[in-house]
Amino acid sequence: MIYFIKFLYSTFLFPPGSIIIALLLLCFYLYRRHYSSAKIVLVLTFVFYLSTISLVGDQLIRSLEGRYQPPSDTHGDVIVMLGGGATLDTPNVYGLGHLSGFAANRLLTCAQLYHSLNLPILVSGGKVLETTGSEADIGKVILIGLGVPADKIIVENQSLNTTENAKFTKKLLEEYGFSQPILVTSAFHMERSVLQFKKVNLSVIPYPTDYQTNLQSKFQPHQLWPSASALLNVSLALKEYVGILAVKWY
Repeated sequence: MIYFIKFLYSTFLFPPGSIIIALLLLCFYLYRRHYSSAKIVLVLTFVFYLSTISLVGDQLIRSLEGRYQPPSDTHGDVIVMLGGGATLDTPNVYGLGHLSGFAANRLLTCAQLYHSLNLPILVSGGKVLETTGSEADIGKVILIGLGVPADKIIVENQSLNTTENAKFTKKLLEEYGFSQPILVTSAFHMERSVLQFKKVNLSVIPYPTDYQTNLQSKFQPHQLWPSASALLNVSLALKEYVGILAVKWY
């Protein structure tokens, strides 16, 4: 019973469910007054509904996440982690600033790979906005706290996007004499990242992490209920597809 009550208020009282309810009420209001407008609003409501259900969101994000698999036998000479957002002044154990959920998952995988392979880690990511932290600098502090020696961490803190991640990382790899980078980033972000590194003539060993959904799924009724997480997955997937097209065209 408690679960059912939680399901009701979390699905219909909060966005995006509450927005869908409001749009349906608007359709009902317009039905007798302006039928053609009601039809337009109803179509838009249905499209919005589709973008908020995990049946759609999971499928879109899964279509990206399944394109690369972590190698069963990893060989390389350096681990490269791409940043993915950071706070500026939030209190941390060893200072200020946290990595976002995406970037934090990437960092944890890098720490695990370091302890398994004993390879240096290059963290790539700068201060994207005035209100955000320097991703690579914050990542270095956290990695040290996880047992990675400071002299095993290389910081690239100038890049503001994936294009610059590839450009500035290549310069550092050449400077340090590395030629077989293991690229760690979110699974949904991996294809665009690999393409960006190819554009600067750098071949990488993809090591996807930070999965947003299962690689395989069986239909469940809850996949039809609107949720903010499903909407986020739709947004992430569409952004990546646009980015992939942009890399291929330009």
